[in-house]
Amino acid sequence: MRRFINYQVLPTSNSIIWIAAIALTVFSLSACGDQGESGPQGPAGPQGEPGERGPMGATGLQGFPGGAGSEGPPGPRGPVGPGGADGRDGESGILAIGKGLITEKSTEGDLASLDFEGSGEANTPSRSDHNHDSDYYTAVDLQNGTARVAWSSLTGIPDDLNSGGHAASIDWENVQNRPSGLDDGDDAISAIDWNDVKNRPQELNTTLGGLSCGLDEIASFNGLTWLCVDSGPSEGEYLSSGQDCEADFYATGVDATGNLICTAPSSSESITFQRGKHFIVTIQSSGNVGLWNTVTIGDDGLPLIAYEQSDALYVAQCNNILCSSATTSFVEATGVGDLHASITIGTDGLPLIGYRNSIDASLKIAHCQTMDCGTSSTAMLANSGNVGLHTSLAIGTDGLGILSYYNAVTGDLEVAHCNNTACSSAEINSVDTTLDLGQYSSIAIGNDGLPLISYYDSTNNDLKVAHCSNIICSTTNSVATIDQIGDVGRQTSIVIGVDGRGLISYYDATNKDLKVAHCQDILCTTANITGLVTAGGVGDWSSITIGSDGRGVISYYDEFNGTLNVAHCMNIACTEATSNVVDSSAVVGTHTAITIGADGLPLVVYQDVTSSNLKGLHCSNTACVPHARKR
Repeated sequence: MRRFINYQVLPTSNSIIWIAAIALTVFSLSACGDQGESGPQGPAGPQGEPGERGPMGATGLQGFPGGAGSEGPPGPRGPVGPGGADGRDGESGILAIGKGLITEKSTEGDLASLDFEGSGEANTPSRSDHNHDSDYYTAVDLQNGTARVAWSSLTGIPDDLNSGGHAASIDWENVQNRPSGLDDGDDAISAIDWNDVKNRPQELNTTLGGLSCGLDEIASFNGLTWLCVDSGPSEGEYLSSGQDCEADFYATGVDATGNLICTAPSSSESITFQRGKHFIVTIQSSGNVGLWNTVTIGDDGLPLIAYEQSDALYVAQCNNILCSSATTSFVEATGVGDLHASITIGTDGLPLIGYRNSIDASLKIAHCQTMDCGTSSTAMLANSGNVGLHTSLAIGTDGLGILSYYNAVTGDLEVAHCNNTACSSAEINSVDTTLDLGQYSSIAIGNDGLPLISYYDSTNNDLKVAHCSNIICSTTNSVATIDQIGDVGRQTSIVIGVDGRGLISYYDATNKDLKVAHCQDILCTTANITGLVTAGGVGDWSSITIGSDGRGVISYYDEFNGTLNVAHCMNIACTEATSNVVDSSAVVGTHTAITIGADGLPLVVYQDVTSSNLKGLHCSNTACVPHARKR
């Protein structure tokens, strides 16, 4: 460290100055030793002046939104409330006339008075304060909202409101303290979901909202909200086959809760009580009747039968479950030729009938407009030459009818898918076009919701099955030959078993036997084949359904003996069965059709060949065993 010493030098001559300077320098050099250690740091000096302002830096990132601002000003005051009750009578007091007030007789200035006999209402002399010449309001008046201010005394009034009348409109932006939920610009919204409405009254909270119930459920309001509940039995749906009618009564239908309706015979009816005995009746006997029969159960629990009579399509609605009598209706003249009818119940609860009109060899359908088909509308679905033979009708999972049939011109199996419930038109698709095939077709809707069709390959004399890949059957994902031993596959009838697989009854023309095919998968690419009844001369005109015990029941014709027979499968696959003659009164049993009645028992319709009559048989038990009795 250098040490600087200040000396005051008097003015002398230059030589003296130089000599003194040299001496001092020599003295300083001789006095300086090695540099010593640094002393402690001295205190900080005073802060210097701030420098010039630097250039502006780059813009920083946007910060997070700030917190909510302070509460806004209060909204406008509400309307004036109801007037209060009169005050109590006050005690006498002293009125002091203050400075600035003059006597009551004065005509100038203000006045002051007390009148304790007054009503106590505002603006009367009984007020204990003083009145001025002009209107005035106390602080209490302004706070409780009873003050009324002249419009002209207000300032800052919008122009639309400054006319003293009603404003034509106010801009939304000028409305103060509007809720943020209404300030979102959704002015174009035409509907708001009920569940998005806040603070809705409980008594109004009965809307279905977005509730979606299953096919076997209905929406039910429990007093608080809507729920999906079991729909219970529909009208005409039978609850239990264990129900029965008392002696001297017979079943005439099923009520809305699924219970049998039992009726006593009238004086004109004669119905013998037949325990363990089948009930056989002639339903129609006028003309050549009972050809191409088809049967189903209506929503009212009563059987419905479509049949050919005197070259026309007729419908018979049974008047009770036994079908001891029926009401018949003419539908349409069809000309000389085979009717090939098939009946089902549409989603509107009305009968739908597919058939062939022999007059122009077309495929037609009849949509009944009443349950007994007293009135109906008909539509031509296809007329490309000679079509509509061997029709079979079902209702698809889309709620529309679908028919399989044989096109004799092209030799193809075809399908017509209805475009509406009444089937006034349909889309036509070819299912199998390989050879001459499609006769004796039978259609059912599988557990996968897709059509499954059994039919006869007349070129190879085989039984075939086609599985559609969509509900309209425009394409297939399986066409399989199921049985090809001998001449097999005529009179096919298909149903879906309780295992979800197809069960097919058909005729073995080579051995004259009744055979059954149980599909091994949903597509029915293969099947287990069983010769069910092999007595010879049996199995023609077969029709199959699933009984209330979950097993197949088959009606068929025994051509050797001229009888109507019924076979009851012993298991789901129907690898064995019991078979019984159920009507041998004459040559009977052709054109059979079977279904399960509302009482859970088989019902068979067929032709009496000897008399050319339409007959019906109501089985007395599930297996249709004659004269069966429980001990």
